[in-house]
Amino acid sequence: MTQTFTPRVFSGIKPSGGLQLGNYLGAIKRWVDMQGKGFENIYCVVDLHAITVWQDPRELKDATREVAAGMLASGIDPTTSILFNQSQVPEHAELAWIFNCVARVGWMNRMTQFKDKAGSNAEAVSLGLYAYPALMAADILLYHATHVPVGEDQKQHVELTRDIATKFNHDFKTDFFPLTEPVIEGPGMRVMNLRDGSRKMSKSGDSDMERINMTDDADTISKKFKKAKTDPAPLPETVAGLKDRPEARNLVDIYASLSDMTPEQVIAQYPGAGWGTFKPALADLAVEKLAPISTEMKRLMADKGEIDLILAKGAERARAIAAPILRQTYDIVGLLRS
Repeated sequence: MTQTFTPRVFSGIKPSGGLQLGNYLGAIKRWVDMQGKGFENIYCVVDLHAITVWQDPRELKDATREVAAGMLASGIDPTTSILFNQSQVPEHAELAWIFNCVARVGWMNRMTQFKDKAGSNAEAVSLGLYAYPALMAADILLYHATHVPVGEDQKQHVELTRDIATKFNHDFKTDFFPLTEPVIEGPGMRVMNLRDGSRKMSKSGDSDMERINMTDDADTISKKFKKAKTDPAPLPETVAGLKDRPEARNLVDIYASLSDMTPEQVIAQYPGAGWGTFKPALADLAVEKLAPISTEMKRLMADKGEIDLILAKGAERARAIAAPILRQTYDIVGLLRS
């Protein structure tokens, strides 16, 4: 008999380096939009993932709170969704060990993000950095999550999660874990660098002008967009005209995502417009959408006790789902519990 799973969304953000526009448009904004759409929503600050590379302990706690503040300020409702930080639910790490024993080394060797992060120094990085896709699978399957909203660059991790679920179910002749579906949709999913449209916007870029930080005030947001790199040509008459124009395409995609439009609709609104027209319009839109989030984040960060209480309550709700699933997993594997 096939098991029926509750429609449930899980996703998370790593607390390292501060939130930027790519986190908001590529993840948080979509999470907010998914609330009340027939899913049980579970959102997590994945602080265990952060320590795959060295983190200053005090800074990590503050970064965890900042990510939570960004999620709350953006519209994540902790009474509707479950919001917590990963390390407060120890079942994540426990299930990850079981999945370490299910996943195959060959699967891990194919993970492109590890290759990108380790580079030529793979022998010197932590075992955690190599094995963290198994923890990511545990994050998802610990809640029997049926859907994971991800960017295109994270799709491989959901595919690995499906592989682990399939092998577990096959090995133990059960139908216990769902085959989670990635949800990849919407413009602005891959927000690019404001100074180089060929590179993804990053928290660790060389210049602060490359990115929009979610803590930037209105004046800073406006200045960065007005100074964003563009090419000499005006906007085209159709989206096809953005081909081989990465900076132009990036700004159009950001406008589309902030305004809940498609790139085609943006081009139709600004056909042939020069950058002297479009960039100020984008700056004004960004200030309208982002400055209130920045202001609310600052308010929340001024009262860390409020954030800590919200995360603690969220962890209690998360464990109420996670603990029974882990207990059943132990029973299926044959681990004795007196």
